Amino acid sequence: MISKNKIIQTQDKWSSYIIKISSFRNNYELCLQYTDDFLNELYAFDVGIVLFKPTQANDEQFRFTKEKALSYFIAGEKKVCQEDSGFALHPWKQITFNNLAYNIENNIAFVMGNYYFTDLNDIDLKVEYTFGYKLINEQMKIILHHSSLPFSK
Repeated sequence: MISKNKIIQTQDKWSSYIIKISSFRNNYELCLQYTDDFLNELYAFDVGIVLFKPTQANDEQFRFTKEKALSYFIAGEKKVCQEDSGFALHPWKQITFNNLAYNIENNIAFVMGNYYFTDLNDIDLKVEYTFGYKLINEQMKIILHHSSLPFSK
């Protein structure tokens, strides 16, 4: 059964992966390997569709394959969506989740809130998110990833 604690642990792991990926931005092969591990461990692409709407996507707003998620996170040689520049390659030093609401039903959970990406210059990027998690073989996997920048007038 999913608990708030398992969700927070998964979010901490997600944050650690993104920060580590950004540390490999000057070594594409290591970056690619680590990003592939990240997607395999935390996303459910291996068992079905993942509803993935990345933060900074305009032309291809919705990505339902691992290849398109990889393109969003690191672009480069594996870039399949032309607008991608590699969100995870930005030098992030900290990512903080602020979970505002949970909906937990046995082996599926949805969480909504804001997360803050802090770069090496201590500049924060505030992003709104909804993540869906499913417990698959006792492992938390992301089945829904929707994030967007807050509305501004």
